[in-house]
Amino acid sequence: MKLLKKNLNQQIQNRKFGSWVFEKIILPIIPFIGLVIIWDVLAQNFQPDLLPSPKIVGKAILELAITGALLPHILTSLFRVFSGFLFAAICAVPIGLILGWYKKAGNTFSPLIEVFRTISPISWIPLAILWFGIGDFPAIFIIFISSFFPILIATIHACRQIDPVLLRVANNFGAHGTKLFTHVIAPASFPYIIIGLRISLGISWVVIVAAEMVGLRSGLGYLIMDARNFLRTDFVMAGMVVIGLIGFMIDRIMLYFERRFEKHKTRLEDR
Repeated sequence: MKLLKKNLNQQIQNRKFGSWVFEKIILPIIPFIGLVIIWDVLAQNFQPDLLPSPKIVGKAILELAITGALLPHILTSLFRVFSGFLFAAICAVPIGLILGWYKKAGNTFSPLIEVFRTISPISWIPLAILWFGIGDFPAIFIIFISSFFPILIATIHACRQIDPVLLRVANNFGAHGTKLFTHVIAPASFPYIIIGLRISLGISWVVIVAAEMVGLRSGLGYLIMDARNFLRTDFVMAGMVVIGLIGFMIDRIMLYFERRFEKHKTRLEDR
């Protein structure tokens, strides 16, 4: 009887694992395979200089990796993105908690936030170069602008979505003022804040490529522009593929943390 139960449990686990592999790995790969096939078919009808095939682009990525030209550009772009992103998070989260909790302050600054939020980060590039010169600082500043407002808006919204019951319970246990803010409001808001962090990091990775195309001599954006100047469309598309893959990995990492915080929030609510 025990052996039968053990075999049944093993079969159920195998089915669950097989279903997980199919849904999480096989199904998502199918659109990529379809895209590569369509890309290859289209490339056969164009000159290689206009639309390189997936095979040619793959060889270009391998060439850039073997020569050591690719990794420094990747690390430079990642450094700029995460420097600006972390600085924006450090500034935006506390400000967002304050503006979200104190509604009068939030209503006072809301029009100003909306005005600056709607200005494209790319439009700051000329001023950033004038203010900081050529180098990492203009790009980091652009990433800061790109990340700051999505994180700020998400934090304000998260703070205003806290369950009033949770606040009343905290008050009944003597949590007031700073203690309420640090022990209840901030932790309760964070699972929603991390959604803003994920969105802003994705935006930052998109913006850094455009920022590196102007006035910089390193990074993946510069790699693409430099390849364009030498009419190396295979390197251009290689850079685009690398950017997309890294952006996907960054998003998956942030999604992992987002789900971990959601599970933690669920456990707290169950208690």
